[in-house]
Amino acid sequence: MTKLFRYREDRIPVLIISLLFALDIIAYFLLDNIWLLTAYLLIMIWPKGIICAWNHHHQHTPTFRSAFLNRLLEQVYALQTGATSKLWVLHHVLGHHHHYLDQNKDESRWKRKNGKNMGRLEYSLNVALTAYYRGYKVGKKHPRPFKVFLTATAATILLLSVMFWYHPMPALFIFIIPMAVSLLFTAWVTYGHHSGLDVDNDFEASYNIMSPIYNLLTGNLGYHTAHHHKQGLHWSRLPELHEKIKNKIPERLFLTEHLGSKLLK
Repeated sequence: MTKLFRYREDRIPVLIISLLFALDIIAYFLLDNIWLLTAYLLIMIWPKGIICAWNHHHQHTPTFRSAFLNRLLEQVYALQTGATSKLWVLHHVLGHHHHYLDQNKDESRWKRKNGKNMGRLEYSLNVALTAYYRGYKVGKKHPRPFKVFLTATAATILLLSVMFWYHPMPALFIFIIPMAVSLLFTAWVTYGHHSGLDVDNDFEASYNIMSPIYNLLTGNLGYHTAHHHKQGLHWSRLPELHEKIKNKIPERLFLTEHLGSKLLK
């Protein structure tokens, strides 16, 4: 089993995510009551929001050694987070990480064209509603991931269409609505990573969330300066890199709030 994974630390997160997806499939076939479906949606929307962070990690460093298993996992992520295979590779890895110091180019830009800062809601809607378009634009410069992105997105749309045709209400409440909400939630929480930091170097451009709970749930996403300093580094290695570079990070960029404070306000 270990040989399937590039990093053994991914085994437990993938197991949990797979079990949650299996629960979605079971609910899709068994639930047909509008109130039960609503309750299920409200309960599961928070785990799916957290799964968005793990989809992010996978886009930076693929989980499996096998390309087939990676595509399969990405399909699971797509139905949980609303981001199809390679969307975040294009939008985030090849886009945002190269441009986040330039608000004229950043795919997740937090400044308006007039130079003023967006509010969190404006930013969230802007990034979520343009995610696929901006991913498409970046993709035209990167044909290999772009081809996977187009194929996987078409496959996801087809799969959702069949699911909706066969069992419309469960498909809507268990997959389609949560996918849209998760995509918006992803944008909502990323606002707190860089907003207001108009600088020209990696060490002053990100807030760092030092809460152990936050980093446990998100796979060390709170070590955000380290993540941008070496974006291909596996999430499990970020605390070690953080220790090496933390003296270069201004004290004001260290936050100790638990999940739900700085990033969600």
